[in-house]
Amino acid sequence: MGISHYIKEIGRGARGAKALDRTQAADLFGQVLDGQVSDLELGAFCVAMRIKGESVDEMCGFLDAVQERIALFPACAHGRPLVVLPSYNGARKLPVLTPLLALLLARAGQSVLLHGMRTEARRVLASDVLEGLGIPALTAPEAIAPGSVAHIATGALLPGLARLLAVRQVIGLRTPGHSVAKLIAPCAGPALVVASYTHAEYFELLGATFGAKKMHALLSRGLEGEVAADPRRQPRYDGYIAGRHQLLQEQQGGTAAEVPGLPAEIDVVSTAAYTRRVLAGDAPVPVALQQQVDQILLLTRQITALERP
Repeated sequence: MGISHYIKEIGRGARGAKALDRTQAADLFGQVLDGQVSDLELGAFCVAMRIKGESVDEMCGFLDAVQERIALFPACAHGRPLVVLPSYNGARKLPVLTPLLALLLARAGQSVLLHGMRTEARRVLASDVLEGLGIPALTAPEAIAPGSVAHIATGALLPGLARLLAVRQVIGLRTPGHSVAKLIAPCAGPALVVASYTHAEYFELLGATFGAKKMHALLSRGLEGEVAADPRRQPRYDGYIAGRHQLLQEQQGGTAAEVPGLPAEIDVVSTAAYTRRVLAGDAPVPVALQQQVDQILLLTRQITALERP
């Protein structure tokens, strides 16, 4: 065992490195998740991949390894998909709106799962806001009723993935674990992954990965690394049903100078209070967020129709 022979391929720099095939990537990532590599090998793997970047085959192999090991939530009733919201970045300048997105989807009758963990010390996490709203974290997967939001830490789904994500605090760089964690669908039945990107090259990588893995997904630009839409802008939305692409909405020009009711503060108390006001109708739902909800609901209806016998 060991991954040194893989590091020789991926660690030759941006120009000399070779991509692994899907089987090799799954073997490498499986060893990482199972804790079978040394700290030195793990660090070398993370730095080499940060320089080289992930290929589609590598992303698929990494996801294959995760899917073999991750704890799964039960399938939702009547072929409905579980809406999966990854949350690994939190708030830096604007309030984190992923909890509001989750609760708006639940109000529309969806079963919603938010998963994540802290990878940067100073950010306010979506899970913190959900706790502030009286929604405690789960310690293990369980059935999520329609119209409900659940959240769970990555370590409760797959401890090895949480250990890989924690490497960022040591080496100061994003690892392949971050790319993978934001695409996982930990459900025994159909799931719709809500995904985001910040750099154009990731749009191509993610779209190709969804296609190769035949995933259900919604892809758009996110806010500070979160999947919730930036409330000041109306982004492009791309949908994937069993890997088949559809352009749902073109990007709209312009940036709003302000968002009515949005607090200037990003702390848990302020964000939770704003979320409550929006849900109670005392503050408007940001237009961009409502559009995102509508696009997710459109895809969930398509998935449900596809899953019907």
